[in-house]
Amino acid sequence: MHEAVINLHMHTPYSDGFYSHTRIAQAALQSNLDAVIVTDHNVLVRGVERLVQDGERRTLLLVGEEIHDQARQPQKNHLLVFGADRELAHYAPQPQRLIDEARQAGGLTFLAHPVDPSAPAVGQDDISWVDWEVRDFNGIELWNGFSEFKGHLKSLLHALFYVTFPSLIAEGPFAAALRLWDNLLAQGNAVVAIGGSDAHALPIRVGPLRKTIFPFEFHFRCINTHLLLSQPLSGEFSVDRQAIYAALAAGRAFIGYDLPASTRGFRFRAIGKDREAVMGETISGQSGVTLKIRLPFATECILLKDGNPIKKWYKRDLCTFLASEKGVYRVEVYLRFLGKRRGWIFSNPIYVV
Repeated sequence: MHEAVINLHMHTPYSDGFYSHTRIAQAALQSNLDAVIVTDHNVLVRGVERLVQDGERRTLLLVGEEIHDQARQPQKNHLLVFGADRELAHYAPQPQRLIDEARQAGGLTFLAHPVDPSAPAVGQDDISWVDWEVRDFNGIELWNGFSEFKGHLKSLLHALFYVTFPSLIAEGPFAAALRLWDNLLAQGNAVVAIGGSDAHALPIRVGPLRKTIFPFEFHFRCINTHLLLSQPLSGEFSVDRQAIYAALAAGRAFIGYDLPASTRGFRFRAIGKDREAVMGETISGQSGVTLKIRLPFATECILLKDGNPIKKWYKRDLCTFLASEKGVYRVEVYLRFLGKRRGWIFSNPIYVV
């Protein structure tokens, strides 16, 4: 299959961001991303989607929306909607109605930053998802870069430190988010996990000093969502747009933290008696299934079944496991970077039935 790297969940001056769509597209081109999905708060910006090209480099500029009930305080239940053909923000007070309407509009729905702790030191509320009666959403934003930053902010000194040294922030999805995802999967829900940057490029000024907090160029080197496509991107906007959204819907994806080292080339597949399966797919385990994991280079790899680690490998780039039981199998990969063990790759599951 063919790999495409996208960055999603970001904001422009149409809501609370500071890069224009054109500037975002240029940053994506420079970062060698295949696509970006801009998601302004409660506004579906029309007329800006396009294929951006510079020489042989191409980037799809796609537009979705981050929708939430603005009248609710504190804010909760933010929903990422991709690919819908109409504005849906007026359904925000009723999350289930919003999810249903998004589907009818041809959209995909992902619960944004489902675990998003407060940071009182910098005046930030907890904006986690709280309505767990909802159903039929496509997935969750398992790893959100800005939420993780908030999680580090125990004081203003912490904020200053991490703004100055942003490469020290990312360690992996919140443990609570991983547990939440595994619980949803255990209930029989095929919930797709994605990673989002939640980029704003916030400008700050302290006396004569001016600085942009986490410019998009930084975010685009960090938490990306990698997709597996049946065909390479063609350079035709409508065809490639559909391919991106089809892979997201199917869960043919993994989250890669690309700052320490590129995660391109990671593969997780299952080989059964009559067929093979990749992430997001289901395969019969009746005659046994061989799970194969390929890493970009040798490091720590963990195979989980139904949320529990069942096998660990160290300093291996090729890992094989014979799965003799039904279950939801997924992979986590870790490496050492800047003095810490950090999450590097989080796969979507393969379902053995």
